[in-house]
Amino acid sequence: MDMSNIRIAIVGMGNCASSLIQGIHYYKDKDPSEAIGLMHGVIGGYKPSDIEVVAAWDIDKRKVGQDVARAIFAKPNCTTVFCPDIPETGVKVRMGRILDGFSEHMKDYPEDRTFVLADEPEPSREDIVRVLKETRTEVLMNYLPVGSEEATRFYAECALEAGVAFVNNIPVFIASDPAWARRFEEKNIPIIGDDIKAQVGATITHRTLTDLFAKRGVKLERTYQLNTGGNTDFLNMLNRARLASKKESKTEAVQAVAAERLDDENIHVGPSDYVPWQNDNKLCFIRMEGKLFGDVPMNLELRLSVEDSPNSAGVAIDSIRLARLALDRGIGGVLYAPSAYLCKHPPRQYTDDEAYRMTEAFIEGKLGEMHEVPGTGRGRRHTAAATG
Repeated sequence: MDMSNIRIAIVGMGNCASSLIQGIHYYKDKDPSEAIGLMHGVIGGYKPSDIEVVAAWDIDKRKVGQDVARAIFAKPNCTTVFCPDIPETGVKVRMGRILDGFSEHMKDYPEDRTFVLADEPEPSREDIVRVLKETRTEVLMNYLPVGSEEATRFYAECALEAGVAFVNNIPVFIASDPAWARRFEEKNIPIIGDDIKAQVGATITHRTLTDLFAKRGVKLERTYQLNTGGNTDFLNMLNRARLASKKESKTEAVQAVAAERLDDENIHVGPSDYVPWQNDNKLCFIRMEGKLFGDVPMNLELRLSVEDSPNSAGVAIDSIRLARLALDRGIGGVLYAPSAYLCKHPPRQYTDDEAYRMTEAFIEGKLGEMHEVPGTGRGRRHTAAATG
């Protein structure tokens, strides 16, 4: 594959998509090696500004039919605007497939806070696949609301049929489902997932502290992580039925690095409430109780305040470039190292230090570990030389 712009399509033009697109333009005239906020200035020769949005889907009437550059600032988006001057892209937001991407309780809230469904015909799978092929999309980004199980599987099918890499940013288990992982491997299509980690967010901070306890010999006995926010993600999650996979994803991310797994009654990790005036700001409260030398009790309490969507955009920019790097090298299936580094619920959990080192090795073309496809007993070796 020739070096060129990385052509991406986005499903869900909410706050996360807004921060991602703003970031692509924000870093356009900056030296990547000196730019603040990037985990990697360059990956395989690709800078953030090399990412180009060529297709987009949403279900909100204020976004469908709008140029991408205008849609990202339409309600109910409420994230920080740090790059307001984005030129028209010529790419119009298309009507998406609704399925379970909309929770009925959201109709009970003011329009500036919730989705307003567009009165447009929904596309078929053939329609989506045709657009992906016509626009020569290389990476499809899934930014659907939490709990969109059917809708996520629908778009994952579209990615498989169109032959484009899939980045699953939400806690619906695709990359970490053995059956789906096998399908992406059989078609040699890269997938990264599931459930994006923030740059410095609640879960990555909680994991780091849990790993610290384990490495310093402190017995962790109980812990909680409570989160509040005022964006549509938190409003959507007021429907507790949509939270099962989110809680599993966040909880397992913490349990995976604990010295000993905690009993269910001693760990609570998950979204807690919707506070409208917080907008896209997320507040996280973490408490950890344990015992150190001499069985002496200790506890730790932390309050973290972050703008939620920019906090994930830098991670998304890396995931896009890593997916393109895999395409360049002819590597398909689950990208285990990037998934572990960038996502809360990858097929295989590693500590963040291990995942970081593996991802750096992947970027350099030096990753040679045998990675087993979960549930199959089969594996394959990634040894392609770096082409960037």
